[in-house]
Amino acid sequence: MTIQLYDLVGADPARPFSPHCWKARMALAHKGLPFEAVPVRFPEVATLEGGEGRTVPLIRDGDTVVQDSFAIAEYLDDRYPDRPMLFEGASGRALTRFVESWMQRTIHPYLVSVAVLDIHALQDEAGQAWFRARREALFGKPLEEVQSGRTPEAAGAFDRTLEPLRVTLKRQPFLGGETPRFADYVVFGGFQWARVASRYRVMPEAGDPIRDWFERCLDLHQGLGRRTPAAA
Repeated sequence: MTIQLYDLVGADPARPFSPHCWKARMALAHKGLPFEAVPVRFPEVATLEGGEGRTVPLIRDGDTVVQDSFAIAEYLDDRYPDRPMLFEGASGRALTRFVESWMQRTIHPYLVSVAVLDIHALQDEAGQAWFRARREALFGKPLEEVQSGRTPEAAGAFDRTLEPLRVTLKRQPFLGGETPRFADYVVFGGFQWARVASRYRVMPEAGDPIRDWFERCLDLHQGLGRRTPAAA
């Protein structure tokens, strides 16, 4: 049975942009599991599979519903252990939790500060109203003030935060070593979010180990990431 992946989109259903949904997309492809992406817009998320605090990504695998990208990855490894593993044992899961925390607390805030208006622009009219109201309540200020990171100083500071990633990827092709693991998809999801949503470029230039790694990730699973073109 084909797994259903509820995947966040804006006005264009062919342009999934959520970093967390991209993690789930890549995880499903890594496992070699056929899936159907069901496009969902922001105002619709709370109604999925009975509502009650739903978020995306969300998958339905037969009678099983799993929410949250990390929980989905754990479920896929537990349910399909005969397919390529996303984690290498319990220690791999624990270390990937650290990577996830680093992304969400260090990298994602900068990406929001340079692309939040672009993310808003991706939405249809209802989605824009939903997004603005909730994000402005969350940040306590207009989106125009949230998007404050497009300065040389902010870009330089952001590049310095990437140095641990850069040093690691000088030594090995993926965070998982010779082959990708879910830790790679956690980091990839953030950069793919920026690539799809915004013309403002946060990815280092060609020749940088991070850029080389990202290009490899775009080509994984028959070019799954590259099939969604960059913002133009």
